[in-house]
Amino acid sequence: MTKRLRVVVVEDDEEIRDLVRRILSDDSSVQFIKSFPNGDEFLKSFTGQEADVVVMDINMPGTNGIDCVAKAKPLNPQVQYIISTVFENPTYIFQALCSGATGYLLKSHSVQELVPAIHGVMDGGSPMSPAIARLV
Repeated sequence: MTKRLRVVVVEDDEEIRDLVRRILSDDSSVQFIKSFPNGDEFLKSFTGQEADVVVMDINMPGTNGIDCVAKAKPLNPQVQYIISTVFENPTYIFQALCSGATGYLLKSHSVQELVPAIHGVMDGGSPMSPAIARLV
């Protein structure tokens, strides 16, 4: 049996957080580990040992997703970060990728793309929503 990919979610919107948890829990190839309602809670308890991939929102109260990735990536560089956001802003995209994020998905598409993106990032890819890839 192939190892299940361990996923952590950082998302301030409770409905979206719950939707992502259900999507991940319904797929046998991934294992939902934990979710955090904001970047500060994530940074307080995340060591990098418990996940292969972190799905990270950008716009959250307190520490935003881009800063979270920049602070957490050095703790365990093997952990991959996928930004999941509504922002198509080229500045955010550039900042997210420079901070250590490997993928960038728009929430409008990420429901269908999330599990394939998680596998893609672990296979060495940089998954992006089509609109984001065009901007890059």
